[in-house]
Amino acid sequence: MKISKIWFDGDRIYGLTDDGRTLWQSLLYYRRLRNASVEERADYEMDDEGIHWYQLDEDVSFESFEYDDPEPTGISLVFLSHPELNASAVSRRLGINQSLMAQYINGTKKPSKERERQILEEIAQIGKELQAVSVC
Repeated sequence: MKISKIWFDGDRIYGLTDDGRTLWQSLLYYRRLRNASVEERADYEMDDEGIHWYQLDEDVSFESFEYDDPEPTGISLVFLSHPELNASAVSRRLGINQSLMAQYINGTKKPSKERERQILEEIAQIGKELQAVSVC
């Protein structure tokens, strides 16, 4: 599969495949591309593997348009929507391998329901600890 045309609408990137399908994925997976100007988004190159924005240092593979979850959900959505959360620090607090946590966030691996619950509970606990901070 190859993408012959791309465009942006809202927080999504769309691609028209060489066989006529329209596929999309969330820009939450691509923070630099999400925050880029119209001009920066228009400055890309395509090759046999995917789309490259050299000025943004961002790449989107053609393969990624066919992933099962084009829109992040669960902990992936939480971390991608809140870049102020430090995934490495959360994984250390829980004793989860940081590489595995990164795979949960980018959607290449799915945590079990129990693991996802643990992660979300830890984020809620961090929120409670932050709420307890006194502002003078």
